[in-house]
Amino acid sequence: MSRVVVTGIGFYSPLGSQRAEVMEALKSLKNAVMPYPVMHEFKNAHTFLAAPMKEDLQTFPRKTLRTCGRVGALALSATANAILDSGLDLSDLDKLSCGIAYGSSTGSNIGSEELGNFEVKKDVGYLKATTYPSIMPHQTAVNIAMYFGIHGRIIATSTACTSGSQAIGYAYETIKAGNATVMLAGGAEELSPYVVGVFDALFATSLESNPLLTPRPFDKNRDGLIIGEGAGTLVLEDYEHAKARGAHIYAEITGFATNCDATHITNPQSKYMEQCMRDALANARLTPADIGYINAHGTATLAGDMAEGCATFEVFKNKVPVSSLKSYMGHTLGAAGALEAIMTILMQHEKWFCPTINLLDPDPKCGELDFIMHKGLVKDTQYTMSNNFAFGGVNTALIFKQI
Repeated sequence: MSRVVVTGIGFYSPLGSQRAEVMEALKSLKNAVMPYPVMHEFKNAHTFLAAPMKEDLQTFPRKTLRTCGRVGALALSATANAILDSGLDLSDLDKLSCGIAYGSSTGSNIGSEELGNFEVKKDVGYLKATTYPSIMPHQTAVNIAMYFGIHGRIIATSTACTSGSQAIGYAYETIKAGNATVMLAGGAEELSPYVVGVFDALFATSLESNPLLTPRPFDKNRDGLIIGEGAGTLVLEDYEHAKARGAHIYAEITGFATNCDATHITNPQSKYMEQCMRDALANARLTPADIGYINAHGTATLAGDMAEGCATFEVFKNKVPVSSLKSYMGHTLGAAGALEAIMTILMQHEKWFCPTINLLDPDPKCGELDFIMHKGLVKDTQYTMSNNFAFGGVNTALIFKQI
């Protein structure tokens, strides 16, 4: 079995797209939530906040972007940065030994709008040659493959909030089993009124009017999530290959697990979240005491936080520090697992872990965990865990080792 290491990272997020910029944003203890005025155009809307990206994307040829939509452009931009950061020369790489695992909750909403107009107005003229390619759930993965000329296996994950983390996990398993030398892995999601509206209709979004005060993961007064956007890509590589070319190694992935509670589309089950964490520990051959920090999914929804918190407590009790990055950048859905994995690795390098901002009064129904509150935690730890949980009862846990 091969060891699997992270040798490159690239990302776009509400907090920025540079490592130093993101760490500075986290240490400021201020979130990136802001008013989302477009929602005032929609009748019966209840939420008017979001966490959009901070800067513009890279420029790609028009022909490339025709079938992408914004979510594809996000994925391409993050991946281009990750490849550059890794120092990989793709021209010297066997493209059949390089694969892609990438996901998003859906394709681009531009295509969805075109389909909606086609159906409502009964006019085929609203459909374009690019409509279907832009809404394909696997458009992020295949557009990356086409742009960079990658010929290895394609793993397209579209499991809502675990799309990014599943992609990383499946890429890890692919290299570990010897089926690839390099994998480009991650997730992306674009912000649009469609996405905000869908979660508004589910009564899952925060109704807070002050963007500085929400979301509030694990707090007694939490009232829902905030939708964000972004993309994160990790270059995963066989350890011996990375070592031979003198690559910088951010971390080693030592554990991964995923399962499904197979119970309810939107009502998570704590039992299977707990099992997922235990399985990841077993995969890494670790005990709960080996983990020094847990990046929680922490969406600030009532049921989600309760199920996750109780599951985490069953495994770790109150002996491992826990915080949620969504308190800073909202819920980036398909990008969440990738962005949070990247930021967990960065914090592990800095030996500083962010608190959950707006967590003032922890809800005891979320498990009496060791929540990092009010200020960051300075800690040197060899192992960290990043967890994500999604609609449909899909659960993931990733473990990173500092080497």
